[in-house]
Amino acid sequence: MVKQIRFIDLFCGIGGLRLGFEDACRDLKINSICVFSSEIKSAAIKVYQKNFNGDQVDGDITKIDSQQIPSFDILLAGFPCQSFSSAGNRNGLSDERGVLFYEIERILRDKKPQGFLLENVANLIKHENGKTWKIIEDKLLNLGYKVNYTVLNSKDHGLPQSRERIYIVGTLQQKVNLENFSEETSCLEDILEQGKKTLDTIFVRKLLKKYSLTELYGKAIKDKRGGDNNIHSWDLELKGQINQEQKELLNELLKARRNNKWAEIKGIKWMDGMPLTIEEITSFYKPIFFANNLQYLKDLLDDLVEKKYLSFEHPKDEVEVINKLGKLVKKRLPREDLPKGYNIVTGKLSFEINKILDPQAIAPTLVATDMERIGVIDGQGIRKLTTREGLRMFGFPESFVLDLSVKQAFDLLGNTVPIPVVKKVATRLLNCLNEAQSDFAFNCNYSLSADAESIDSFSPVCSK
Repeated sequence: MVKQIRFIDLFCGIGGLRLGFEDACRDLKINSICVFSSEIKSAAIKVYQKNFNGDQVDGDITKIDSQQIPSFDILLAGFPCQSFSSAGNRNGLSDERGVLFYEIERILRDKKPQGFLLENVANLIKHENGKTWKIIEDKLLNLGYKVNYTVLNSKDHGLPQSRERIYIVGTLQQKVNLENFSEETSCLEDILEQGKKTLDTIFVRKLLKKYSLTELYGKAIKDKRGGDNNIHSWDLELKGQINQEQKELLNELLKARRNNKWAEIKGIKWMDGMPLTIEEITSFYKPIFFANNLQYLKDLLDDLVEKKYLSFEHPKDEVEVINKLGKLVKKRLPREDLPKGYNIVTGKLSFEINKILDPQAIAPTLVATDMERIGVIDGQGIRKLTTREGLRMFGFPESFVLDLSVKQAFDLLGNTVPIPVVKKVATRLLNCLNEAQSDFAFNCNYSLSADAESIDSFSPVCSK
């Protein structure tokens, strides 16, 4: 049996991977020692050190030589995911954040630990039609590791949040079994606090005037999409009073502007929401009240522009430009040779709250840019998600200290990992190492010195 494991924690953030790994070690009665941590965000380093006894956290891993890293058995890394995620730009390994995977490869090659546990967004598997994952897998296999991966969603493992992530593990001995994990469910009601101070703002008062508390459960508040689960700025008349005709017009325009036929007509690359001319609008919107009176329609539209529900702008097309770093990048710029049209003024970040959670359901995937604007029902009012509730959605222990501003705290939480899921995967990895050690000890007469501290201390006296 493995008695002690030395590990390193790369891109450690606030320590979610470490907590899950240490929990697994504790249950298996393995003494775990973190011998090296690396992170560049100063706020994350502050939180990490506060919760891990002031452990030293080294900075930019690209500037740290492998020889500066102590010997270790397991490498943990939740390497930066924005370049692979559906919320990011999906540039993958061509993005400097994606290239950080090669730092993991370098350290594995130079230090040759017994194994590793990596975490990233589920989209990594599909990125570039699987080419990105093939590169990563081949690199790990070429280092001599038996590699396996699984995609797990935290909502299936006791957390009230849908957060699908890929977990990649490998050992030098054998492939880790990542099938048939036990599942358990939870709902937001299990982690929400009660009796907190609620909001009393114009925005919230308008919400509560128009909707009951139960009607608000699960509602999104943004002007980018339609649907029954969406509340728009014009539903609440946040930017000024408008009539029913204008609301219907906005709802129709919201849907129609996403049709890719407009891109074909204008001769531009499709984008999710294009400005439409008054002639284009009348091709799909023909209510009886204005018949063929274009001036009446124009007056309605121009009033919506004045109140900032709509913009009047040229359509944008995708072009290649040279950025400040001298790189060729794609950018959307106005096509001034094309006529201006009317477009919805979007921007969910402009709303005080952009999502109200249903306590009987689960939260969507929480990202750093959204968490500060999530609302929950408390008593007869609405308030924002607390930092403690955010921590609970990722499975952090109640003793974990995150004493930053809400904005800073959620910025860090939006990039962390679901701890119970990490624990389950880490348990499989550790069990695999236990089995491999047992097999080697039996078949190859592994000898262990009396003062051995880690798996590295085992020396086979025959080859396998």
